[in-house]
Amino acid sequence: MKLYPIIKRLFDFLAALVGLIIVFPLLLTLIIVLAISNNGKPFFYQMRTGLNGKLFTIIKLKTMNDKTDKDGNLLPVIYRITKMGNFCRKYSLDEIPQLINILKGDMSLVGPRPLLPKYLPLYNKRQNRRHEVIPGITGWAQVNGRNAISWEEKFELDVYYVDNQSFLLDLKIIFKTIDKVISRKDVNNSDSDDMPIFTGTKD
Repeated sequence: MKLYPIIKRLFDFLAALVGLIIVFPLLLTLIIVLAISNNGKPFFYQMRTGLNGKLFTIIKLKTMNDKTDKDGNLLPVIYRITKMGNFCRKYSLDEIPQLINILKGDMSLVGPRPLLPKYLPLYNKRQNRRHEVIPGITGWAQVNGRNAISWEEKFELDVYYVDNQSFLLDLKIIFKTIDKVISRKDVNNSDSDDMPIFTGTKD
C-alpha cells in the first residue's frame, strides 16, 4: 500500500505525457475547429473540488455555446451543445485536456469525478470521504452506472474506491472505461448534465 501512491503518480504522469504526445495532432485539430465554432474559445474552464476539498481548475474542450435567454440566463444544456461539441462528447474527446490536469497533479487517470464546489457543504460525512483521494478522469462509479444511478449510489461507489484502491483496481477501471468508450455504452462526458442537481441526502 505504501508503494501504491508512488506507482500511481508515476503511472499517471507517464500515461498523461505519452497520451498527450500521441493525441497532439487530433487535439490541435479539435482546438482549431472549436476555436472557429466557439468565437475563439476552444477551452472550457471550471472550478472543481479536488483532494481534501482543495479547489482546482479543470480543463475541457468547449462543447457548448454561451447563448442566454432574454433575462441573461444560460439556455438549457440541450440548446447549447454545438454539433462539434456533440461529436466530442460522443467519443469523450473533450476530456483530453484533462491530461494536463494529471500532469499538474490536480487529477489522476482513476478516481472519483471532481464535482462542483457548491456541493461541498451538502455531503454527509461518509460522502465527503470521496475527497480522500485525487479525483480522476474515470472512476468506479463511471464504469458502474455513471449517470444512470443516483447521486447516493455514485457516492457509495466512490467511497468503495477510496477503501479498496489498488493498482489492479485502477487497471480494471481503465479497461472497463476503454470498453465503454469503444462500444459507446453509457458514454456521456458530463458529470451532471443528465443528473438532477444534488441537494444533499436526507438521513
